[in-house]
Amino acid sequence: MSHPKLFIPGPTEIAPEVLQAQTRPMLGHRSKDFADLFYGILPRLKQVLLTGQHVYITASSGTGLQEAAVRNAVRPGRKVLNMVAGAFGDRWNKVSVSNGKEAVRVDIPWGQPIRPEDVHAALAAGGFDAVTIVHNETSTGVMSDVGAIARLVHKKHPDVLILVDAVSSASGVRIPFDEWGLDMLLTSSQKAFALPPGLAFAAVSDRMLARAQNVPNRGWYFDLLMLEKYLAAGKTTPATPAVSLLNALDVQLDRILAEGLEARWARHEASMKLAHAWARERGFELFPSSGYESRTVTCIANVRSVDVPAMIAFARQKGMIIGNGYGNLKNKTFRIAHMGELGPDDLRALFVVLDQFLA
Repeated sequence: MSHPKLFIPGPTEIAPEVLQAQTRPMLGHRSKDFADLFYGILPRLKQVLLTGQHVYITASSGTGLQEAAVRNAVRPGRKVLNMVAGAFGDRWNKVSVSNGKEAVRVDIPWGQPIRPEDVHAALAAGGFDAVTIVHNETSTGVMSDVGAIARLVHKKHPDVLILVDAVSSASGVRIPFDEWGLDMLLTSSQKAFALPPGLAFAAVSDRMLARAQNVPNRGWYFDLLMLEKYLAAGKTTPATPAVSLLNALDVQLDRILAEGLEARWARHEASMKLAHAWARERGFELFPSSGYESRTVTCIANVRSVDVPAMIAFARQKGMIIGNGYGNLKNKTFRIAHMGELGPDDLRALFVVLDQFLA
């Protein structure tokens, strides 16, 4: 291999033809050729995000769309509930506060999922416009049951918008946006989509756009109504888009749909099961609460007190890169991603190398 294979939770491995697509000649972003590219992408992106409503593409990371979510959903005098069960829930809370929103933070112990009853108990205080939930916490390897949370919110708090960070799960896991009645689902290009970093995607509900009409100071770059206005007028995006990255997305969407969404989700789950079996058979434990393990990244508790940096260095010498624990979990856990282009055969090759180190 010309580069070490990435088993980290982003950026992920990218197919050669997707990388090559970035070398296509540049297009003027107000040209018909670019409009054909952009409007050809949107219906396929809707297929992958399982929505018939609105989708938007921004030249940003997923964090940019965390900002878009709170800026467009929360009216003056109303609150946003930030459920924090890891590093990226924490980031969304910081984004909410830095944008001047009245944010109520509920902390869940790392390794535990966000449960419907936790959300209900917090929303019962009243005065909330939205709740933010990280579906798949990359820092902990925990996947919360967003479908169950959404059902409870719709039943008990029907006016509260449901905002979901699916940065490290979308396209690798079934997340039926319309079926669950979500209001905004945001994700990034460099995770399970297996694209270079630099693009962020959002599925947005009709009622989210209706709410935004009553929210002043939505900003400009991440104003959903501005994005919708340009889309509807055939002008693609308000600001200059990342043309080369969109060429890569064009190719990758065809590859994703050719594989088939069901097959893609099954491949991610098969890889997860293989990673879990390896960890347990080697005397490790899984960090997440049982039943809430991520299907795109396995977070392993270092109960054997292995020298994690040495193991990472050994694997790198063999052409493979795994991740240490995140933040306070560094060396206490390590993470093996199995998203995007990776499959069971890649995991088996990695485990041969890790077994050499452990021996």
